[in-house]
Amino acid sequence: MSTIDPRVDIGHVHLKVSDLERSVSFYRDVLGFEVTQRYGDRAAFLSAGGYHHHIGLNTWESAGGPPPARGTTGLYHFAIRYPDRLSLADALRRIVNAGVGLQGASDHGVSEAIYLADPDGNGVELYRDRPEEEWPRTPDGAVAMATLPLDLMELLGELESSGEL
Repeated sequence: MSTIDPRVDIGHVHLKVSDLERSVSFYRDVLGFEVTQRYGDRAAFLSAGGYHHHIGLNTWESAGGPPPARGTTGLYHFAIRYPDRLSLADALRRIVNAGVGLQGASDHGVSEAIYLADPDGNGVELYRDRPEEEWPRTPDGAVAMATLPLDLMELLGELESSGEL
């Protein structure tokens, strides 16, 4: 069996939402993405850095609909990777300032992650990878991920020490 080309990457996510304006506000005003295109009041596309879109939001099949019921299949969460610890700290600051509740925060050894839900209950992971040379490994060299608490106050301290606060 052949494996997938290691250069393959996941490019964007499309989410069915119940209220387009509420979701655009969350992804634009709280997380900081830019709206790159809209299809009237039914769909919007958002990006970081001018890419055509990282997040697509639409109400084509879901306007006014409830979130999926617990215990059903579907999206657990999608992840947004930040380039460094300072950028992740800034994302945390934005979330705290917006009054958005967190569902968790973990140090996985290979990465640091913050978990929350968007207004429709879609799971969102905000994370940054540690450099590969810092990843914990077993004696035989395998990656040894963990789930440890992430110190959010220390993470926010990155902003203060950088002069960003």
